Amino acid sequence: MVTFYGYAKCSTCRKAKAYLQQRGVALKEIDITTHPPSKAILRSIVASGAYRVTDLFNRSGEMYRELGMKDQMERLGESALLDLLATHGKLVKRPIITDGTRVTIGFDEARLKNVWK
Repeated sequence: MVTFYGYAKCSTCRKAKAYLQQRGVALKEIDITTHPPSKAILRSIVASGAYRVTDLFNRSGEMYRELGMKDQMERLGESALLDLLATHGKLVKRPIITDGTRVTIGFDEARLKNVWK
């Protein structure tokens, strides 16, 4: 089963979800705004080498701007950044799609096609 951390009002999430469903990928949906991925899950994504911790942030989001994250990214260490992401789902770039081994973030059709064949 593939876990899909998304947000119903997010157009990127809707596109990714439709793409996966058209290909028969069964999804367990989790609202990322109320149940963000745990710090352990986020840490494993970074450890996979596919993404850096900064790639996990929703840079176009309102909360990112409100918290002044652009200025804090360099100051805060990885652990503190992961804590913020695990606590504030609206800071997390979405969707996060994972089966525990493979992971994609956002909607990049080429990457989705490669990972979720």
